[in-house]
Amino acid sequence: MTATATTPATTTPATTGSSTASSDAGPGAPRALARHRGRLIGAGAALALLLGSLLLGGGSWPASLAVDLSGPLDRASDWIIDNRDGHPLFLYFLGHVSNLVVVSVRAVYLLLLALGWAGVTAAAALVAWRVAGVRLALTSVAAFAVCGLLGMWVPTLQTLALMVVAVAASVLLGGLLGLAAGLSDRMHRILRPVLDTMQVLPAFAYLLPVVLVFGIGVPAAVLATVVYAAPPMARLTALGLRGADAGVVEAATSLGATGRQRLLTARLPLARKELLLGVNQSIMMALGMAVIASVIGAGGLGDRVYQALASVDVGAALAAGVPIVLLAIVLDRVTAAAGERIGAGEAGRSRLGWAVAAAVTAAVALGGRLTDRLSWPDGWTVHIAEPVNRVVDWMTAHLYSGVPLVGGTADWAGHFTTWVLNPLRHGLQWLPWWAVLLTVAALALLIGTWRTAATAVLAMAAIGVLGVWDPALDTLSQVLAAVAVTLLLGFALGVAAARSTRLGRALRPVLDVFQTMPQFVYLIPVVALFGVGRAPAVAAAVVYALPAVVRITAQGVRAVDPAALESSRSLGATGRQQLLQVQLPLARPALLLAVNQGVVLVLAVVVIGGLVGGGALGYDAVFGLAQGDLATGLVAGAAIVCLGLVLDRLTQPTERRDLAGNGA
Repeated sequence: MTATATTPATTTPATTGSSTASSDAGPGAPRALARHRGRLIGAGAALALLLGSLLLGGGSWPASLAVDLSGPLDRASDWIIDNRDGHPLFLYFLGHVSNLVVVSVRAVYLLLLALGWAGVTAAAALVAWRVAGVRLALTSVAAFAVCGLLGMWVPTLQTLALMVVAVAASVLLGGLLGLAAGLSDRMHRILRPVLDTMQVLPAFAYLLPVVLVFGIGVPAAVLATVVYAAPPMARLTALGLRGADAGVVEAATSLGATGRQRLLTARLPLARKELLLGVNQSIMMALGMAVIASVIGAGGLGDRVYQALASVDVGAALAAGVPIVLLAIVLDRVTAAAGERIGAGEAGRSRLGWAVAAAVTAAVALGGRLTDRLSWPDGWTVHIAEPVNRVVDWMTAHLYSGVPLVGGTADWAGHFTTWVLNPLRHGLQWLPWWAVLLTVAALALLIGTWRTAATAVLAMAAIGVLGVWDPALDTLSQVLAAVAVTLLLGFALGVAAARSTRLGRALRPVLDVFQTMPQFVYLIPVVALFGVGRAPAVAAAVVYALPAVVRITAQGVRAVDPAALESSRSLGATGRQQLLQVQLPLARPALLLAVNQGVVLVLAVVVIGGLVGGGALGYDAVFGLAQGDLATGLVAGAAIVCLGLVLDRLTQPTERRDLAGNGA
């Protein structure tokens, strides 16, 4: 540094020029290429479009490039049906699994019945009190009381019994998978696509093989729920183990701890917060499956909602849907509070307190048994189905059509279908198949790496190979339309909630209700208001995905560094300028995550929209389950997984490095 400071006066122009030239020839050129990455990709895509139009022409996916899987899948289905009662695999393994599930669910259900309504309510309140305080304890009492008042006490206990077994199995399976992925890089790479598939695969697609193996009933419902709820536990367990403080682990190693000791004394304790968050997410996912699993005999609250959907009985659906929402809110709050306490380093309450809580629960349950008041009193019920249906009938009569100036909801649905969904579907299906692949590749390269592009293109091509190209593009058109509406509303509400504390507090309970309401419940009011078709499926998807987008957007905008806001304010920036030039740019990662989550959640409900006339891949998945057609159901499910993979990769920017080796 000293020599450099004393030599500038003697540096010759020739030396300076030589230095500049070498710099341009070195890292400057790669950086220039990185800066013009978008233009280069655009030019390459335009050239490829021109060559493709000349060499490949137009048209949908060529039939010669499609593979018919109906024969092998039909043979597999026939083999399962023929050997389900006599093959050793079913007799000595799967049969025992089925029996274990039935016995476990029945044991939990009988225990809940033995506690009685007072014992169950007291147990829930005392656990909430020990974990989170008096306020949540009172909330738990109110939630269980509402379940009884609505006449849903027995279905609530049935759902709780199934939930306890399913969540326990999900946590065990997810924890083991996460443990393997957290301790081994190879297992992490192997399990990532498996977990992606399990989480994106629509429920109707994997319900069919589960039903073929286990038949309709509780075992199939529990195992389907486990498949759906285990991935979050696995992901968060792996995240917690891989993110453990390296210094603490190194200190344990230096003290001579073995691998097992390091896991038990360092890694797992450091990952407690992530582990409890995984339990929380598994509970929420399992409750989300409560209604869908009712299609294959889960019973409980989900069965009541499904039966109401079949008869378009909004009041009955609401009476069964409200307890599911209340259970979800209570369980979410309790596990979240426990996670916050662990994350803050607080020690658990005294064992004496838990012993007292258990004794009080036992005393209340014993009192109920001695007074013969185990079941919820019939006189303490409120029937809301009829009043709700009257309100829905009024809304249908006055809002469905004929509203002056603005038209009715049916008119809106028709206009949305005519002006948005139909042109979008026709436009996508009009594009040549190679142009769709090229567009996917260009978009993936713009936001990620060549690996991102290769994955997205291969997933899109797999849809064509499966022979469902046009239905997949139909589903894609519905997803794009729903995502556009969701992001427009979600970003606006999220920003407003972040900038207004009062609005944020007012929106929180509304978002809680909408985020925990079962997917099927959304279909009933939208069908009543919008009729049957693709528009109701899009409307239900928007309502389902909106809370997540609002929450993530609000959290991202709130998390912006106050120093940056204060600096812009001192420079005279207005509130609007602060939002557009400071808050939104700094909240970009959260906004991108909101886009990604919105896409995934929209796709999940658009698929279920096949029940209400959404058509496309959703209809094929539902039809395959209803008819026991393994080929139709699994092919549609695989195509939905591929479509979800494409959308996930196109909405998850990948950190890449430019040619100079610096972060892009």
